[in-house]
Amino acid sequence: MTDLDYCALVLFGASWLLFGLLTSGRIALPRPSLTKVMSLRRRMWIYNAIKRDLRMIDTQIMAGLQNGTAFFASTSIIAMGGCFAMLGATDEVDAVLRDLPFVGAGGRVAFELKVCGLIAILGYSFFKFGWSYRLFNYCTILFGCLPMAEEARRNPERTKRDAEAVIAINIIAGMNFNAGLRAIFMSIGYLGWFLNATMFMVMTVFIFTVLVHRQFFSNARLAVMMQTELDGVEINDQSHEKDDFQRSAKQTSTLTDNS
Repeated sequence: MTDLDYCALVLFGASWLLFGLLTSGRIALPRPSLTKVMSLRRRMWIYNAIKRDLRMIDTQIMAGLQNGTAFFASTSIIAMGGCFAMLGATDEVDAVLRDLPFVGAGGRVAFELKVCGLIAILGYSFFKFGWSYRLFNYCTILFGCLPMAEEARRNPERTKRDAEAVIAINIIAGMNFNAGLRAIFMSIGYLGWFLNATMFMVMTVFIFTVLVHRQFFSNARLAVMMQTELDGVEINDQSHEKDDFQRSAKQTSTLTDNS
């Protein structure tokens, strides 16, 4: 392990942390992230669901969220198994890497430490996906407790309280899913370390740049923002993802109060 390796590792950790802060809104920016805008859309979805008695579409959306989370949780476990297999074949893999002209010499111990680091990243993503899957299960149960449209009109205060519980769990589940997905994306940059520290830094910066572009400058964000602006919904840039269900309640709760 050289000084350049330590610098690359610090850059990796700082990029991971900074991206999480930027997308969640904990660092105030004049340009809201795609994740933050979609958190607001989660709220609007639940309040729209209250106005209809037939909610098969909503349950399908819930099922889709759960299935996607389960897929990535399984993928993380499979990838961890591959990493453990690499530890059992350290000498063979290290011999292959040494034959490559652009791979820095690190030795067996350095290689095993890098693999253990990759296992830790994948383990973190698995726990995030696993908790997100459970929260989406809770969200489905709470969603089933929402009153029917007629009862919601008769008792708007209770309806609002029940809806806020569903929104809170849904947003928190989305937060954990996004955290697990960030770990998967950043692990791609981490793979550069198996070549050399310079490639590790280059791939980290590349992955960070791609993720920032998707969150703040992508066509997907533009499409969602256009719809949000057409609906006349104001986005609170000072809030972060975990507190969106508390700080922007006034924006969408009027959907129920006016029904």
